[in-house]
Amino acid sequence: MAEVQVQEKGGKGGKVRSKKQNTRVDMTPMVDLGFLLITFFMFTTTFSKPNVMDLGLPAKPKDETKKPPPTEIKLSNSISILLGKDNRVFWHQQDATSLNDQTLMETTLDREGIRKVIQQAKSRAADQTKFTVIIKPTDDAVYKNFVDILDEMAITKSEQYGVTDIKPWEKAIYEKKVGGAAAPAATK
Repeated sequence: MAEVQVQEKGGKGGKVRSKKQNTRVDMTPMVDLGFLLITFFMFTTTFSKPNVMDLGLPAKPKDETKKPPPTEIKLSNSISILLGKDNRVFWHQQDATSLNDQTLMETTLDREGIRKVIQQAKSRAADQTKFTVIIKPTDDAVYKNFVDILDEMAITKSEQYGVTDIKPWEKAIYEKKVGGAAAPAATK
């Protein structure tokens, strides 16, 4: 703890003239206490928890050898959304033979853009209960745009949607459209 040292100074006659006290404080217990407090607060603190997005993925089949039959989605009950580079979003309701750079439409990621497109396509669907949105991110797409599209699925109450790779025939039209047009097109 603290120590007090007394020094005696003697004069010529051996008399004690004055007593000076030197104090020295030992800081070791205080440092120990500081480290104990830091350790206590580190172990009792809750660190920031990661944000997790819930994706409703289908359950894996119990028998891996049996594959489910491929699901055929009619064009009148679906819309394909292509996420491109530079925050560009394209959509179509065409097959491989009828898709071209005029029928691949571009829109934006806001309520007047993709939200309106999804709502209009859903209202025009032959069977609205089977309406499906097919999301196809390109290699140039950013994760933020993918999350925005998933948010739009929740906003528009589109419960049936899927995420898949872009088809080669779509990629060819997409690259032609992105390479040829510099300005974003208007929303249809």
